[in-house]
Amino acid sequence: MFSSLIIVLAVLLIPILIAIGIYNSLISLRNRYKNAFAQIDVQLKRRYDLIPNLVETVKGFMRHERETLEAVIQARNTAVSAREHATADPGNAAAMAELSNAESGLGGVLGRLFALSEAYPDLRSNENMLQLQEELTSTESKIAFARQAYNDAVMAFNNKLEMFPSSIIANIFNFVPATMFEVSDDSEREVVKIEF
Repeated sequence: MFSSLIIVLAVLLIPILIAIGIYNSLISLRNRYKNAFAQIDVQLKRRYDLIPNLVETVKGFMRHERETLEAVIQARNTAVSAREHATADPGNAAAMAELSNAESGLGGVLGRLFALSEAYPDLRSNENMLQLQEELTSTESKIAFARQAYNDAVMAFNNKLEMFPSSIIANIFNFVPATMFEVSDDSEREVVKIEF
């Protein structure tokens, strides 16, 4: 009688313990991708903080390129807003798409700014410009590494969501797939080259 009671309890308890383990692993993976996004967020904020300094440095040399400078500031402001939305919920697909698009737009206008700056030899040799160039290059590399770590964490989380039996627990507790932070512009896949 006692041994049959232990068997019944074990049969009931084992699935509960498995479900708890799966739930906890889903929470752990979700927290991992959110932490990975936080690392991207730090680097994006650093990049956005460098851009006004860049514009101020360039402004003195490129007085006739006002539209380009205004486009850089507008793209930066759009990217800052998109970053804030994505930071609030990195699992939100729309917020991640908004951030990806804003980053592509910012990359495009920064590329245009650097291309125009080639026509200004004094700007290319300016100490502030050289320092900003180095900081931006370093930051771009850090963003790329942080994006890779984030996407790896998202893939691990999404794989866990789709695999059996964790998919059952994920559905019961309304876990939703996370969205990768993908570049939408093929030029962003290339190594950043800022030359003066």
